[in-house]
Amino acid sequence: MNEKNYSVLVCDDSAMIRKTLGGILGEWGIKNIFEAGNGNEAVDMYREHHPDLVFMDIVMPEKTGLEALVEIRSEDPSARVIMASSTGTKKNLMTAIDAGAFDFIQKPFEKDVIHTLLRKILKGELD
Repeated sequence: MNEKNYSVLVCDDSAMIRKTLGGILGEWGIKNIFEAGNGNEAVDMYREHHPDLVFMDIVMPEKTGLEALVEIRSEDPSARVIMASSTGTKKNLMTAIDAGAFDFIQKPFEKDVIHTLLRKILKGELD
């Protein structure tokens, strides 16, 4: 990885999921990992830190991941948000993509899928 200090926001109402994904990101040398447990926190954390990448669960309390995605993208159209869900229906996928999601992944996360996404998204910015 180059010298750029990447920051990633992990938004999920499950502390276990946040910890697991944080560990995978840490293996990539990403040190700035911010966490949010609901959609409102996700929007607040995005505004505060402007991370390079966001992993956003769809089903969260207070504000859904899709609502948070729309709000973040309306303020920052260049935001790179990957939606995640264990209920990966075609409707959720299409709604997320239509709302500006960069990609969509299924939970539980597979390390290889996360690594492939990181390579794809930060391609040209890594190595």
